[in-house]
Amino acid sequence: MGIAKKREFFMGCCRSFLLFCFASSFFFLGTHQLQSSQTQVLMQLRKHLEYPRQLEIWNDHTIDFCSISSLSQVHMTCLDNLVTELRVLGDKPAKVSDFNGFSIPNQTLSEAFSLDSFVTTLARLNSLKVLSLVSLGIWGQLPDKIHRLSSLQYLDLSSNYLFGSIPPKVSAMVKLQTLKFDDNFLNETMPNWFDSLSNITTLSLRNNQLKGSLPDLSSSSSLHVLDLSGNKLNSKLPSMPKGLVMLLLSNNSFSGDIPKEYCTLSGLQHLDMSHNAIRGTPLAAIFSLPNMSYLNLASNLLSGSLPGHLICGSKLDYIDISNNSLTGELPFCLRTESEKRVVKFGGNCLSIGMQHQHELSYCKEVSPKEKQSGGKDVGILVGVILGLVVLTVLLVLSFIIFCRRYCPRGISEQHLLHKSVEDNSAVGLSSEILANARYISQAAKVGIQGLPVCRTFALEELMEATNNFDNSVFLGEGSYGKLYKGRLYNGTLVSIRCLPLSKKYSIRNVKLRLDLLAKLRHQHLVCLLGHCLDGGVRNDYSPNKVYLVSEYVPNGNFRAHLSGNSPGKVLDWSERLAVLISVAKAVHFLHTGIIPGFFCNRLKTNNILLNEHGMAKLSDYGLSILAEETDKSKANDGLSSWQMTSLEDDAYSFGYILLEALVGPSKSDRREAFMQNDMASLNSLDGRKKIVEPIVLATCSQESLSIVISITNKCICPESSRPSFEDILWNLQYAVQVQTTADGDRRFDSASHQY
Repeated sequence: MGIAKKREFFMGCCRSFLLFCFASSFFFLGTHQLQSSQTQVLMQLRKHLEYPRQLEIWNDHTIDFCSISSLSQVHMTCLDNLVTELRVLGDKPAKVSDFNGFSIPNQTLSEAFSLDSFVTTLARLNSLKVLSLVSLGIWGQLPDKIHRLSSLQYLDLSSNYLFGSIPPKVSAMVKLQTLKFDDNFLNETMPNWFDSLSNITTLSLRNNQLKGSLPDLSSSSSLHVLDLSGNKLNSKLPSMPKGLVMLLLSNNSFSGDIPKEYCTLSGLQHLDMSHNAIRGTPLAAIFSLPNMSYLNLASNLLSGSLPGHLICGSKLDYIDISNNSLTGELPFCLRTESEKRVVKFGGNCLSIGMQHQHELSYCKEVSPKEKQSGGKDVGILVGVILGLVVLTVLLVLSFIIFCRRYCPRGISEQHLLHKSVEDNSAVGLSSEILANARYISQAAKVGIQGLPVCRTFALEELMEATNNFDNSVFLGEGSYGKLYKGRLYNGTLVSIRCLPLSKKYSIRNVKLRLDLLAKLRHQHLVCLLGHCLDGGVRNDYSPNKVYLVSEYVPNGNFRAHLSGNSPGKVLDWSERLAVLISVAKAVHFLHTGIIPGFFCNRLKTNNILLNEHGMAKLSDYGLSILAEETDKSKANDGLSSWQMTSLEDDAYSFGYILLEALVGPSKSDRREAFMQNDMASLNSLDGRKKIVEPIVLATCSQESLSIVISITNKCICPESSRPSFEDILWNLQYAVQVQTTADGDRRFDSASHQY
């Protein structure tokens, strides 16, 4: 009976202990419950990545993401309700052999993917320390704002389609310990700021298309692993940090001798410099480094003989010196029968019967006499080339003198080109850039895909398209001339602007400017389809006007959709933000996507057009290089002198577009009076209720609204420093993310109450 009581007492204790453990587990799980804002960010990331199969476990956003068991392809760690680690391994197909920066069907994410927006969303996970997004089809130029992930210690974006350069602001991510961009398409020069990453231990940029020289990395004292294999680097080998453990430089075009400093890298275990153009005799001390286990010098231009007393380190178990021009005996420690190590030495001229060796003449160095003879031949060749160059220069100079003497018309046109450039110095155009009109950056090419090529129209075509410019197709007149609606012979609707030209422009000068304007291609710019010059028939005439033919955007302008008194559909807050972001992207492109940038674009809500899908397109951009606005059009704005100066500043003009999106056209038209009397009211909730558009207040979150008000104030306040369009764009995208989170929380709360 006593035994039964003891057993019952023991079972009761066990049940109590298990109950305690079960309750405790719920407590600890609760401490890692992910914040709703973080959940919304993860859902946004899944949307950006176009719902990959690996993230189907996130389908139900009502569950706690931190409690989901880690899988081989998805792993997430949370601490204090915040995501600190995110790893996703996708299954996008193997890379293509060549990539030009555009989306590839069934290989990359779609054309709609924006790496800029994706990084903006990622930056909201501001506690993230580990980020690995591999084989997900991510494509494009990595934006500078990646540095906003300032807590990152581990970043791996391997096996994607990253293009262009590594953003300079990565140098500000001082907590980074591991940086891996393997198997991408980075194709600019190797950055020289990696030594600013004081904590970096692993740097891997394997299998990209990086070119140019490799900078000195000796000051990167924390660097242990450096993998730059499979690129197009072509400099001499630089100095390396003392603590290096693995150095992988194979399949590049490195040249010169192996630096003697490499013999002091006592911690080096793995060295691969195969398939380069390295010369000289291998340094004997490298073979005897105390920790070296793998040494690959194959397929270079190494020559000479290895010393017979060469000493191999005790840990060295793999050596490859094959396919060079080495001669002499193979040192004892490299003979495969001497020790249990793998040694490859074929493809040389060594005096040994084992493995394939070339004849000694194959590796023979050129004798001094042959070098002297070769030098004489080279000298003769150089002399002949210099003679031809001098003769060519003389002929060119003679031709120029002839043209100046007998072709005065050419002189006057060239003079006119320079004069007109000086008159338009505000738009930053030099005569060289105008004359070439080819300075378009890589970023500009992204907007060209799918857009029609700009062409020259005959005046008869335009007259037929507009019924001889009948009043029935007249759309209006502004500071840049009259605007008509037309229909081309193939049925395409177009808008045709008749722009008066200054008489100081020659036909050649105007064509150069039109060619530069035609290169402005972006999905949020109204597409220029072509032009027509009118005003004369001679080759040296100065045209009176130019007709600019653009796509017709049918759904009205932004201003017509901002107020309840407007004829069009009134846009809610999220729709307004979408339009503002589109325009900011277009202006950012005009500033930075081309060289020279266009900085005087007369931004206003009337020039923002909406197509049938509601997508915003900026019109009347860049026209300052063709025509000067009249004093009358400027006077109508009624602005003070400092504001007139700021009209050249697109950030200032965009600030009033932001203001109009907040308070409507009628209030924002008062500009200076609004700045003095009402701007401060936007900082209080009561003030916003009085002056902000009702539909905005009804559909926005106060936090999202505050972000836009803040950037608006920075744009238009005379005392503040103007923000760049990168900063404007980031703030607007952040406002969208905040609004999306608020909308998601609102829907979740509504669903919970219904349940």
